[in-house]
Amino acid sequence: MTMSLDMTNDRIPYYHPTGRECALFERAHDNGLPLLLKGPTGCGKTRFVEHMAARLNKPVYTVACHDDLSAADLIGRYLLKGGETEWVDGPLTRAVREGAICYLDEVVEARKDVTVVLHPLTDSRRRLIIDRTGEELVAPEGFMLVASYNPGYQSVLKRLKPSTRQRFLSIAFDFPEPEAETRVITAETGLPVPQVVPLVRLAGHIRKLSGMDLEEGVSTRLLVYAARLIGAGIAIEEALETAVVQALSDEPDVQQALRDLIATVYG
Repeated sequence: MTMSLDMTNDRIPYYHPTGRECALFERAHDNGLPLLLKGPTGCGKTRFVEHMAARLNKPVYTVACHDDLSAADLIGRYLLKGGETEWVDGPLTRAVREGAICYLDEVVEARKDVTVVLHPLTDSRRRLIIDRTGEELVAPEGFMLVASYNPGYQSVLKRLKPSTRQRFLSIAFDFPEPEAETRVITAETGLPVPQVVPLVRLAGHIRKLSGMDLEEGVSTRLLVYAARLIGAGIAIEEALETAVVQALSDEPDVQQALRDLIATVYG
């Protein structure tokens, strides 16, 4: 399990809204409603949560879900400390106790017993049941459960059950329109707009390959990485080889197709 607690500060992480997602997040938070974010990898879901947590001046516990993530990882467990057994809260329990935001990134990757724990928190009960200690925590005002996943990676064995999906409000995310993506990359990296525009144009071409030769198109995150390398003085060809070609595929034919696209865009 990867978990981080981000305490808000004076700097709000940059996020460029594409619709009314910020207002919807605020209303969901104010009304104690769980929220599900769905969209491709690297399109801004995690940054959106960080941005909204900072706007609301709330701490956020972020959990990167994976195959081995269990309910105990979220709730907590007894650990041996100094020769004595001591209960240690997991990130979900801490978020409930503190009235914080708990963000489960790629929730479909977690084990099935995790969703069982989430159900009482995502309906009118708003309760977290800790069987090991006998506690039943009522989520205070301000606690919010947010989850995300990538529908493009769903399989028969890894998908949210309807009984779980229908406990969440849902917002669909996608890659920004070219003008908005240009502003995002410029704001994140300081790279001048004339140098960002071809990067975004290249991304558009690559994303048209998604589902054919690539599992998924290039993310805005990778474009930011490429822009930072370029801004640091790395040659464009080398920056794109590192941040795009090698990052997206190990297949020689696909890599060459990406290099051909780069040559077309940058001429």
